[in-house]
Amino acid sequence: MIDKLEVFIALARTEHFGRAAEELGITQPTLSAAIKQLEDQLGVLLVKRSSRFQGLTPEGEQVLAWARRIVGDAHTMKEEMRAARHGLSGRLRIAAIPTALAMIVDLTTPFREKHPGVSFSVLSRNSVEVQTLLGNFEIDIGVTYLDNEPLGRVVSVPLYSERYQLITAIGNPLSDRDKVSWEEVAELPLCLLTPDMQNRRIIDHHLAEAGVTARPTLESNSMIVLFSHIRTGKWSSIMPLNLAETFGFAEPIRAIPIVEPDASHIVGLIAAKREPHTPLVAAFLNEATALADKLEKRV
Repeated sequence: MIDKLEVFIALARTEHFGRAAEELGITQPTLSAAIKQLEDQLGVLLVKRSSRFQGLTPEGEQVLAWARRIVGDAHTMKEEMRAARHGLSGRLRIAAIPTALAMIVDLTTPFREKHPGVSFSVLSRNSVEVQTLLGNFEIDIGVTYLDNEPLGRVVSVPLYSERYQLITAIGNPLSDRDKVSWEEVAELPLCLLTPDMQNRRIIDHHLAEAGVTARPTLESNSMIVLFSHIRTGKWSSIMPLNLAETFGFAEPIRAIPIVEPDASHIVGLIAAKREPHTPLVAAFLNEATALADKLEKRV
C-alpha cells in the first residue's frame, strides 16, 4: 500500500504519467497498474481516465491528502529507526525566500558539524512556492516571512526582523542622507524583486502607505542580478539591512535606513505541523531556535 501511495503522490505532483514513471524509475505500464490496483483496493476512481492525465477525481483529492500523511509517517518511522541505529543522516530539503538565502549558512554549517552524516539541498523560491512545497512534502523546511501573509498549518521558529534600507551608490540622489522616506525612494531609478516575491509585495505596501507607487526600471527574481546592477552606480534598490551586510557592501555603496514608516517583518523557519517530526526536522528546528537566541543577544 505504501508503494502504491507513493506512485499516486508522484502522479499527482507531476501531472503526467510518463514523467511520474521516469521519476520513480519504473515503466509507465507498471505505474498505471499500481494506480489501478490502488483504486481496486479503495473501491473508488482516483484519476480521471484519458490517454493523458486529466486530473484527480474528488475522491482522488481526498485520498491524496491521506496518502501524503501516511507516506510521511512511514518515512518518519524509518528515519527514527535509522537515527536510533546510526545517528542522524540523510538529506534535508530546504526552500528559502531569496532575501533569506544568505543566512542559511548560519544554520547548515553548525548543523553539519554536529551531524556529519547529513547533506542538504537548498532551493530559492518565493513564499507561496515555499508553502506549496512544504504542504506537498517536497521539502522538509521552509524559510519565509512569518508575519505578513497566512502560513496555514505549520510550526515556526522566528529568526530575525527584516529592516529596509536604500542601497545606492555614493553620488546618487539621497546618497548623502542619514535616513530617507519611502516617498523619496520611489522617485529613484530602482531595481527590485519581481511582484511574485513577498518581499516586493511588502515594499509595494509600504510605498502605498506613503502615497506613492514603485516604478522599477528593472525587476528580477535573483538577488545576484539586483546586486550587480546596484554596483554599476546607475540603479538603487530597497533591501533588508541584514542582506546588504552579508554581501559586504563598502564604498562607494551606501545602505541608508528608510523611515516613515520604519518597517520591519519577521523571517523564520517553518515545518509541517505534525507529531512527531522526523529526527532530522526536529533537530534542525532546535538548531534554528539556538540561532534565534544568538541573534537576539546581538540586537
